[in-house]
Amino acid sequence: MSTIKTASVKRASVTAAAVGLGLVVVTACGSDNGSKASDPKTVTLVTHDSFNVSKDVLKAFEKTSGYKVRVLEDGDAGQAVNKAILSKDNPQGDVFFGVDNTLLSRALDNGVFEPYEAKGLDLVLPQYRLAKGEKGVTPVDSGDICVNYDKKYFADKKLAPPQSFDDLIKPQYKNLLVTENASTSSPGLGFVLGTAAKYGDDGWQGYWKKLKANGVKVVDGWEQAYNEEFSGSAGGKKAKGDRPLVVSYASSPPVEVLYAKPQPKEAPTGVATGTCFRQIEYAGLLNGAKNEKGGKALLDFVISKKFQDDMPLQMFVNPVTDTAQTPELFRKFGAKVDKPQTMAPKKIADNREQWVKSWTSLVLK
Repeated sequence: MSTIKTASVKRASVTAAAVGLGLVVVTACGSDNGSKASDPKTVTLVTHDSFNVSKDVLKAFEKTSGYKVRVLEDGDAGQAVNKAILSKDNPQGDVFFGVDNTLLSRALDNGVFEPYEAKGLDLVLPQYRLAKGEKGVTPVDSGDICVNYDKKYFADKKLAPPQSFDDLIKPQYKNLLVTENASTSSPGLGFVLGTAAKYGDDGWQGYWKKLKANGVKVVDGWEQAYNEEFSGSAGGKKAKGDRPLVVSYASSPPVEVLYAKPQPKEAPTGVATGTCFRQIEYAGLLNGAKNEKGGKALLDFVISKKFQDDMPLQMFVNPVTDTAQTPELFRKFGAKVDKPQTMAPKKIADNREQWVKSWTSLVLK
């Protein structure tokens, strides 16, 4: 999660991978489903364009709760968060889904959410729970931003693919990596945050100087990087690129398998698990929600087993509860990231703007 996604993916996420592969993602209910947002039997979910849920799962919630769900998509995650902040005095709906740890503090500081502890929150794994002072929203999913590699390229070259940040600056990987602009792309920003977490406040810029010297290429967004520049993408409409390394998601390989015809026995892409930064996506009750009761019911639902089990092959993200079961395909082909880089939302909020400015000056100029 999920984010400033220029291509619809979560990561996380992730769904961007699915949309980037030329697939059509359809929400279970659109904003024009015939129900008015002020209807007490309607609960309005404001989210990003990558939100997706199985129709039968959403119908189950509507049947048991008595509420109809109206889904209002508000652009990519960064745009949706900005709109939520701008409209906080007159919110567009009752629940917001899709603010992740890179933007969470900004939303909390602007009073977007009314604190609510969802039922079932005790089932959320400890690593996804918020620290004191940051509570008020519900963790829903996680995804890892990581460098992906084209298996065929490295096999043909008889070259071991990189596995860590340190590997990426080695001479044998010169001119092989493409990443996204940190100021316009969620995975691009996540990758920069990963390097800041790895090398610290005093070391990440030096790392990027070395990465730039080693020929890293920067493009605006994920779709361009993955579908146009990356040699391992099977779904891009344009000709494949010549870069066998791309900043994407740990869940991108399952997408390549799921939508391939016929499905391969092995994913054509791999993940450098030592280059990952973890995104966590949250949902919250909007301050001033017209249907507060319905909003709370929906928040309870998104951490229920039914919704959590459905997410991996709908939005290509990981569930956050200890009772959730991920599908076999997702487990088999997705990379297991045991030690991702992480960063507290407050530290991200305190440094994000300056880090992006420094990165832009260092890498793009």
